[in-house]
Amino acid sequence: NAVYGMTGGQMAPTSVLGQVTTTTPRGRDPSREGFPINFTELLAQIKGTAFAARASLHDPVHVLKTKKILRKAFEAQMKGLGFSVVEVLSPCPTNWKMSPPQAFKWVKEEMVKHYPLGVFKDVEGGSLVD
Repeated sequence: NAVYGMTGGQMAPTSVLGQVTTTTPRGRDPSREGFPINFTELLAQIKGTAFAARASLHDPVHVLKTKKILRKAFEAQMKGLGFSVVEVLSPCPTNWKMSPPQAFKWVKEEMVKHYPLGVFKDVEGGSLVD
């Protein structure tokens, strides 16, 4: 959710550029704090990764898609195909200082822009069952 929410809302590796946190009160600036990390894409490139995907909880349709992605990741693990990772974009209204509807909108309009949704690696191929 782009902040370390359990410890007060500090900048996280996934905080987007310009995002205000308790440790970046002027917003994340790449010259000071570096660029955000798209870790799912990085892990997808590693040998041994069987499944890597990013999903979101910003609306009911995406909650259902996230459930399917999580199932696929667990199945890959249980089959012994390799490591699975699923990054889930989720709101943090408290630390973002937004109402829940504003936070869901921010995930959809800002986070998804920086962190595209989808499956980045699936050694079994195929598609998610609808």
